[in-house]
Amino acid sequence: MVIKHIMVLLFLVFRLSSATVTYNVQTFGAKSDGRSDSKNAFLKAWSLSCNSTSPASIYVPAGRYLIASALTFSGQGCKSRAITFNIAGTLVAPSSYNAIGNAQVWIKFYIVKNVTINGGTLDAQGSSLWACKTSGKACPKGSTTLGFYHSQNIVISKLRSLNSQMFHMLLYSCKNAKIQGVSIVAPGLSPNTDGIHLTYSTGITILSSKISTGDDCVSIGPGNSNIWIEKVVCGPGHGISIGSLGWEREEPGVQNVTVKTTTFVGTTNGLRIKAWARSSNGFVNGVYFKGATMMNVKFPIIIDGNYCPNNNNCPNEASGVKISNVMYENVHGTSATRVAVKFDCSKGNPCSGIVLKDVDLKFGGQPANSSCLYAAGTASGLLQPTSCL
Repeated sequence: MVIKHIMVLLFLVFRLSSATVTYNVQTFGAKSDGRSDSKNAFLKAWSLSCNSTSPASIYVPAGRYLIASALTFSGQGCKSRAITFNIAGTLVAPSSYNAIGNAQVWIKFYIVKNVTINGGTLDAQGSSLWACKTSGKACPKGSTTLGFYHSQNIVISKLRSLNSQMFHMLLYSCKNAKIQGVSIVAPGLSPNTDGIHLTYSTGITILSSKISTGDDCVSIGPGNSNIWIEKVVCGPGHGISIGSLGWEREEPGVQNVTVKTTTFVGTTNGLRIKAWARSSNGFVNGVYFKGATMMNVKFPIIIDGNYCPNNNNCPNEASGVKISNVMYENVHGTSATRVAVKFDCSKGNPCSGIVLKDVDLKFGGQPANSSCLYAAGTASGLLQPTSCL
């Protein structure tokens, strides 16, 4: 009987310790009027969540919450096994770009584990900074809206990001993250507003999302591996890009990337790999593009081994980035240019193992053409000509 009571007691203690504790940011002074700075209220809710011995939830009710300067959630020393942000409202940046324009990241998570963001909107109000850059005046570089650094086991679900000054979402040196059902919106002419940028990360999944920006829909930088992207719609923007790579001589490569069931609407590029024409030990190996629909895309399939935007101060060397084992399967739709497939690989390090299978792209109602330099592989499908492979 005594043992039975002890077991019941232990069960109740376990249940109590596992119960989620919830912190409402309004309890700590957050105002939903869009004018009162709520940064300290968010930090207080985070501090209590971080020090909780139980899983914790931070609740943001409906309304607009001004975060007037850069905000960092640090996971160093956290006791909680998991922290979830349940956001019903909008976090808004100041309309003046100088408030966060010189910060690297507006909302930053640093060395966190098991953090989930559910719902909500992040509005960085980046239009004033874009206008400054367009005018040619001296302007701040701009801030990424949401960044995770040196973190693991991250979930971002049903979050909406609007009008970032720079990148909308960035994962740097992260492990095991899922981004699902997000909406990212910025005008097609907004500069450097990449949707999701990955660097030095592994085990990243991006699912069922709509991304409209002025730059890459998803950009995969150096040092990434085991990336899975599926059911993503891009447009406007510059498509899904691996790169740019090879800016540094000593640079980790990109490997094991899968991109499935994607749609590109009016984008500059569709499926792109880009590398600077300079010496580097970087590489791309093991990429599988499957099931892409192109709708009036300027360059549906492109490997650019001589990447140099605007042709300013181009290195004009042979790219050292080795690109190999890349497969394009079941890619169809329309190209905005006659050459729908363009492989401009490095003369010093030709592309190898490039495979086209069931690629059907049309320009003006006719099969589109392909162009190929320093690439080797196989081709099957309806493109003409395909003799370059």
